[in-house]
Amino acid sequence: MTESSFRSGDHEQHPQAGRAPQGPAETHLHAPVNPEWPPPPPYAPAPQAPAARRRRARGPVTLLAAVAIAAAAVGGGTAYGIQELTHSDGTVAASTTGADAVPAAKKGSVAAIAAAVSPSVVEINATSNAGRSTGSGVILTGDGEIVTNNHVVSGASSVKVRTHDGKTYTARVVGTDSKKDLALIKLENASGLSPASLGDSDALQVGDQVVAIGSPEGLTGTVTSGIVSALHRDVTVSTDEGQQQQQQGGDGGWPFEFGGRQFNGDTGDSTTTYKAIQTDASLNPGNSGGALINASGQIIGINSAMFSSATSSSSSDAGSVGLGFAIPINTVKSDLAALRAGGSGD
Repeated sequence: MTESSFRSGDHEQHPQAGRAPQGPAETHLHAPVNPEWPPPPPYAPAPQAPAARRRRARGPVTLLAAVAIAAAAVGGGTAYGIQELTHSDGTVAASTTGADAVPAAKKGSVAAIAAAVSPSVVEINATSNAGRSTGSGVILTGDGEIVTNNHVVSGASSVKVRTHDGKTYTARVVGTDSKKDLALIKLENASGLSPASLGDSDALQVGDQVVAIGSPEGLTGTVTSGIVSALHRDVTVSTDEGQQQQQQGGDGGWPFEFGGRQFNGDTGDSTTTYKAIQTDASLNPGNSGGALINASGQIIGINSAMFSSATSSSSSDAGSVGLGFAIPINTVKSDLAALRAGGSGD
């Protein structure tokens, strides 16, 4: 009798007054009471559903992590490819992020460097009252911005440019900086050119391999190689336009002063001095404004001054003697905005 009168089912249906309900209903003991709300469920939700949602949420994160790892493994080639894709309108600016122009497997190969960079180097023929001069230049944008030496185009009434594929363009001088011996010219009606990849000249070390490309004596696309012989050399050149035009019409190289000595003639009374990279790569008249390139195919200097004994009466003294200088590419980068604005960059 006692047991049958107090079966568990009967006890839950008839709780004693003043006692809280027991069993599963205790889960909702502290829920707010509102007569308009639906009655609470008779049991707590299953805990598996949130765990499943968390597993699904981790899926995209895992995917992104995998992509990031893959991109890191590809390295600089991926970064360079993305950069080129985002500037595919024909006005690609010269890379300032140090993208390699040659594959890592061919780093240091003169042949690979020449093949990669030669399309970015041009021959410049300038005509002035003093005569005609030949120099070189480096393409910065796909629509024809080219950096060269100021002394190549100073005072020129006409500037013609021949690209690697043999095409000839008329160019105008955009801006000059006689104190750094830099100039920016722009081709007319040009598109689809091959901009150079600019490196970091501050990262150079003495002994690093370099390659020079230019048009010595009008020989377009001439390639020579050597090493960085020294850094931060003080090179003095003329800033007088009349002096520059006089030398352009001569047979020797561009006059400069180094180590208290004058080379290739008289620099005149109006001069400027800049820090230069010294190289033993063979440079001759016509290399001015051309590219000095590192083992990765990046432009690290603009060739500007070289000693040539071409005017010597002794044939044994003729040609390059391993004394060449280039303006560091970081100097070009810092001056580029002023040159584009047509200013002197002083």
